[in-house]
Amino acid sequence: MGLFEKIFRKPRGDITADGFFELLNGYTPVFTNAPESLYEMELIRAAIHSFASFASKLKPEIRGSAYKNLEKTLQFRPNPFMDTSKFVYRLATILSVNNTAFIVPLEDEGGFITGYYPILPQRCEVVEVKGEPFLRYTFSNGQRAAIEFNRVGILTQFQYDDDFFGSDNRALKPTMQLIHTQNQGIINGVKNSASIRFLAKIANMISPEDIAKERKRFTEDNLSADNQSGMIIYDNKFSDLKQVDSKPFVVNPLQMQQINDNVFHYFGTNAAIIQNKYTEDEWNAYYEGKIEPFALQLSLVMSNMTFTPREIAHNNAIYWTANRLQYASNQTKLSISTQLFDRGLLNRNGVMDIWNMAHVEGGEVYYIRKEYAEVNELGKEVTGNANSEGSGIPGNGASAGNSAGGSDETV
Repeated sequence: MGLFEKIFRKPRGDITADGFFELLNGYTPVFTNAPESLYEMELIRAAIHSFASFASKLKPEIRGSAYKNLEKTLQFRPNPFMDTSKFVYRLATILSVNNTAFIVPLEDEGGFITGYYPILPQRCEVVEVKGEPFLRYTFSNGQRAAIEFNRVGILTQFQYDDDFFGSDNRALKPTMQLIHTQNQGIINGVKNSASIRFLAKIANMISPEDIAKERKRFTEDNLSADNQSGMIIYDNKFSDLKQVDSKPFVVNPLQMQQINDNVFHYFGTNAAIIQNKYTEDEWNAYYEGKIEPFALQLSLVMSNMTFTPREIAHNNAIYWTANRLQYASNQTKLSISTQLFDRGLLNRNGVMDIWNMAHVEGGEVYYIRKEYAEVNELGKEVTGNANSEGSGIPGNGASAGNSAGGSDETV
């Protein structure tokens, strides 16, 4: 049994389709991988890798009682072949390259979901079977399978002309051509600047074959390692001989920046994010514009493919979240840790999470400072019962003064 049989246990590939599922715009619902992959370009791959790496840090949580047993599965091993980090990384990569990514459920013999797998088909069609839409996949090895549309998760971006799938990346094709042309220009420029060292003018008119022979003879006599004298001697066959001043090839920085900006704009990133030298504000902007929309879409897609409408109505859902404070500066972390801990909004383990440290025993207990009081209770004498209705929390100064027989004046 191979990977295909592990994912598609039931023989769904031999179903009889009644034709393509009719869309509102009359567009044929077919998804096909682009023949030329963006992933082969160095700068584009770096932008995609950066996004996928950040996205792979998302943490799944399941709310509600339905499929609660899947939470640990999602947090550690969504399928037998990859852990959670690889699962999300691959999804983000496929989505960035193809603008469409598919998640299929793994099920046991009883039809219950036991995991999830991101697939990369060569072709996908939306066909109609007995009035219901099915996704029919064709993989690069020729294997085919079909599955009900409502059992599959589909993530998209740049979705415009198709009701189900994202558009292709033809808008980036001119930039890809520029990148290829520039790379070839750099290679040829470096070769030429390193290989052309002398310029010679022959005095007489000779044939191209004789020119080639004379070039070879001159090179062997004067420019080879056998010439230990360091002197170049030539006869009257050459009317002029000049040494070419070899200069290193320098890429036009304005052209390079324009190409880089095109890629950055298309993928919603910048050089600081790709090179991991971003500031706190740059990370927050990138999270808001790139990571959070992906996490939101992934949460909705996996919730809808996992739970029935009735289960969703009873607050069952899958959430993918990230601890944004891990990317904050130490000063921001310190301020948030102290302020929220003092007010009982964070426990010690919550503070440990901010600093990316291991949890401690008893860290789930919440604490709060005791000098706070309700606004409408200001000026009134506070009692020792902090839980009594309408009273504030007694301050340490007041309690100490009364116990020592001091003044009854409220502090």
